[in-house]
Parts: sequence; structure tokens; C-alpha cells
Amino acid sequence: MTQKIISVLKLMILVALNVLMIGLVTYANTTPLANVDVLSRLGSRGSEVKQIQTKLKQWGYMTGAVDGIYGAETEKGVRYFQKKNGLQVDGIAGPQTLRAMGISSTSSGSSGSSSGSSSGGGVGGYSDSDYRLLARVISAESRGELYEGQVAVGAVIINRVKHTSFPNTLSGVIYQPGAFTAITDGQIHEAVSDSAYRAAKDAMNGWDASGGAIYYYNPDKTSNKWMRTRPVIKRIGKHVFCK
Repeated sequence: MTQKIISVLKLMILVALNVLMIGLVTYANTTPLANVDVLSRLGSRGSEVKQIQTKLKQWGYMTGAVDGIYGAETEKGVRYFQKKNGLQVDGIAGPQTLRAMGISSTSSGSSGSSSGSSSGGGVGGYSDSDYRLLARVISAESRGELYEGQVAVGAVIINRVKHTSFPNTLSGVIYQPGAFTAITDGQIHEAVSDSAYRAAKDAMNGWDASGGAIYYYNPDKTSNKWMRTRPVIKRIGKHVFCK
């Protein structure tokens, strides 16, 4: 009798364990994980994917259709963009890649310093992501320069957006191949200074400290002979601003 009771108990325990395992698997497959970032990757669809594809096509990293479907062509373009911009090459449009593209995302987190990383909305008609991207470039390109010089660097980028010879978006100007050293050497991914946020805001609000320039360079570092032929407007700190 005792042996029969033990056998029944073992069977009941086995059944209970099976029910528990089935329940855990079902819960895992149907319950959203609130703390997991939703990243655009192979197989993803939606408006964020369209933004990514639009940027990649504009900058020459992708030739496929802008259809909102994250296929093999989009993944290839993302990998190419990541490689060229010193990012982790995984083909996934994660927070750092989206920030580098100037795309806002709920999964992209915050960027910048504690005192100036958010503009509280668009500045001068530009989006908040444009504002943060401009500040990042200003910080990387003119770190240690006079404040006026930092604003002037931002103004050059704004001037290019308005000029017919350059892309008509801020991110397009910044990521135009070979346009800025900070993109090619990876300095754009370094911490952003508070002054760069202020300079970005001033440039976007209309302060053209460059005097209408669309180029600038450091004469002590550049070996570009063509750049040295451009008509000089002014010099601020180590940078020469020209037409």
C-alpha cells in the first residue's frame, strides 16, 4: 500500500512539473519585456526603418528601395555606415548607430552632458535630434576653440544646408563623405562639451559667426591645396573660415 502511495505521489509531482514548465514557456512567449530595447534589425518594419533607409540612400550607403522593411540590403548599408563611422559593425541600428544618423528613437537613450544635452524641442526650426547632432560635431571639430569659433563651425554647417552645392539636411551635410574629420576619425562619438550645446543653439537661432562661410580649416594641419585657394572671410582661433 505504501509503495502504491509513493508511486502516485511521484506521478503527481511529474505532472505538476510539466504543467509549470508549459506555463513558463507560454508566459515567456506572450509577455512583453518592458526593459528590453526594441532595435531596428533584420526583419524589422516601420517608420524608423524608413528613416534609416532614407539616410543610407542619401549618403550613398544603400541602393535599395525605401520600403520600411529591414532586409538584407538595409542591413548591408547599416554595416557599411557603421564601418565608415567607427561604430560596432553588427548590422543592427542600435542606440549609438541611430544617434550617429541623427535619428531620434525611444530605444536610443540620451546623449550629451547633464546640463545641456536636451533642447526641450526643436531649435530654429530644426529637430531636437538635429540639435544634438550639430552639438556633437561642433564639440568634436572645435574642442578647445574660442566660443565664437565654435558657433562659427556650427554656422558653416547651417550655411551648407542652405547652399545648393550641399545636401539640404543637416545630417546629410555632416555625413557627406570626407566632409568632416571628426566623422572619419571617430571623434564625433566622444563626450560633448556644454559650450558646444550652447554654440549649436546660437548657430541654429541665426548667429552666423563665420560671416557666411561654407568652408573652414586649420592651416597648421590641412594638406588640401584646393582648400587653401578659397577666399578667406576671417580667422577665429586656429580655424580659417572661407567661401
